[in-house]
Amino acid sequence: MLLIPAIDLRAGRCVRLLQGRFDAETVYSDDPAEILRRYKALGARRIHVVDLDGAREGSQGNRDAIARLAASPGTALQVGGGVRSRVVADELLALGAERVVVGSVAVTQPAEVAIWLKDLGPENVVLAFDVRIDAGGTPRLATHGWEEQTDSSLWQAVEHYSCSGLRHVLCTDVARDGALSGPNIDLYAEAVRRFPGIEWQASGGVSGAADLHSLAETGVAAVVSGRALLEGRFNAQELEPFLPSE
Repeated sequence: MLLIPAIDLRAGRCVRLLQGRFDAETVYSDDPAEILRRYKALGARRIHVVDLDGAREGSQGNRDAIARLAASPGTALQVGGGVRSRVVADELLALGAERVVVGSVAVTQPAEVAIWLKDLGPENVVLAFDVRIDAGGTPRLATHGWEEQTDSSLWQAVEHYSCSGLRHVLCTDVARDGALSGPNIDLYAEAVRRFPGIEWQASGGVSGAADLHSLAETGVAAVVSGRALLEGRFNAQELEPFLPSE
């Protein structure tokens, strides 16, 4: 399992939100490139970048910051937030992102996004499905910066793309994001069981090394972590098994 550090951008700064709430923001750095250098020093070679302004408003106000991060040698970026058109997806890839992360439109415009998958190639697209667990235990999709809730399930969404070559899915349990409360192990174990051909990326709740080992046991391909890394809740030795060897 690979650890993918996260850099969330808002107004050009590196921040974290609690459970996706824009009124619960913590600023960690005015210089995202400094955070990138810190992650690279740990051994990270893939970084997850989210344009929070884009996710909320559909704007691309953090484009300059993303360009600077993409220009850093030896780092592969997967970039999302506000990717609601093929034009934006193409622009991010041209900017230097290795993968584009598609969120809300993967739920609201599945036919269109299926075409993107085929045209851009499954290796270059990550579908990001954000979920809240309902009273019956079903993961229901949230969209538009987690501000809109749907009745569709995660399983229905992934099944829809089964004939489109889908390879990478990032799944975030919204209730656990930024809360350091531990990841939803049952959710990811069920995801791998239902769709073993997908390279699942888990997100939300990671608080320490024990969580990384628990997630690895579910069979997910990667875990995205933000706050725990930013707050130094791991040491280099604990991270070593989950980072590239070269």
